[in-house]
Amino acid sequence: MKKITLYVKDKCAHCKDAQRYLDSKHIPYRLVNAAAPKAQKELSAMRARSIPVLKIGDQVMIGWNAKNFDKILKSKD
Repeated sequence: MKKITLYVKDKCAHCKDAQRYLDSKHIPYRLVNAAAPKAQKELSAMRARSIPVLKIGDQVMIGWNAKNFDKILKSKD
């Protein structure tokens, strides 16, 4: 399975939606606080200016959409 990293901020409804979806599907992921300095550097390198951000294998998904997530997860890198 592809490694998944989820960048979130507190009180972000879309971030919570993404977390609930991943948890409900028992998909393992690494949760990262987007406000942390290291995360800010990583997000900057990905040119992400909004959250949530999901890194799925080598692909980056900005924003939350379950259908897009599933498509990226099932695709071959």
